[in-house]
Amino acid sequence: MVRKEFVYRGKTLAELVSMSEEEFAKFAGTRIKRSILRGLDKKLLSKIKKAFLERQEKKELRPIRTQLRHFPVLPKMVGLRFAVHNGKEFLFVQVTEKMIGHYLGEFVLTRKRLTHGKAGIGATKSSTAITARG
Repeated sequence: MVRKEFVYRGKTLAELVSMSEEEFAKFAGTRIKRSILRGLDKKLLSKIKKAFLERQEKKELRPIRTQLRHFPVLPKMVGLRFAVHNGKEFLFVQVTEKMIGHYLGEFVLTRKRLTHGKAGIGATKSSTAITARG
């Protein structure tokens, strides 16, 4: 089975990586375009560029910690690991090609899943709602 090459709005990943952020904004959706053109966080951008260069040199990469859930996923971020804050702790995200054009916060949930169980003897009805582990 031959794997189909990734294409984002008519551009391959290699073409997207070679673009600057402003050139990529022309191909992105409206919200992402607005975020990029108004200016991205300089500190996080410098960490991404440093990690991008280290990845090309085949160095071991540590995840980039951030609380910026509204940071758009750029083509240079593909293959990098991020530790994104969900309000309580940092959860790890491995960026793939399909994440381009979304925000980092979309991949780290802020709420736990709720499962309903059976109330025990002498328990109230509200104790049937139990949060899932993990």
